[in-house]
Amino acid sequence: MLRHGRPALVRAIRADDRERLQTAFHALEPESVYLRYFSFKAELTKADLDRLCEPDFQDRVVLVVTTGGHENSGDAEVIIGSGGYVAHAAADGKRVAEVAFAVEEDLHGEGISSKLLAVLAGIARADGIARFEAEVLARNAPMLLVFAHSGLPLQQSHSEDGVVSVTLDLSLAHPPPSPAAASR
Repeated sequence: MLRHGRPALVRAIRADDRERLQTAFHALEPESVYLRYFSFKAELTKADLDRLCEPDFQDRVVLVVTTGGHENSGDAEVIIGSGGYVAHAAADGKRVAEVAFAVEEDLHGEGISSKLLAVLAGIARADGIARFEAEVLARNAPMLLVFAHSGLPLQQSHSEDGVVSVTLDLSLAHPPPSPAAASR
């Protein structure tokens, strides 16, 4: 359920989502496309659709948020957001994943990216991924806020070219503060 009460479903992407995903992409404003892909593009290529709609759910996970298409809704299913990650081995020997999102602009602030991040973090933890990494344009304040409010330990570094490197620790071994520290 979205914050304003509209029903929505988070689910794994499927091969039959190609047309829905392309339609969702076409609905994005050029600025949103640029913030997500760091370049302007008019549409998702066949290679993009292959990569997104046929993840292996080991090294590549893709989820979508949809409205409509549910029992008794009478509406066609529409993709309103997506998120996913690509896992790889890091220099420190840990398994990490680059995470990214796209959400239809009229639904920003509805908690879609936050929900996707929480679900993806659960999947990633279960698959042994130690942390999420993301490259975010500094002007993409809404995405930076999603990461900052995720509840996950966060590290950020800024580059000279206006990109913020974000690292979110997914380990479950975060001890709660000691009672002595909490009383200070």
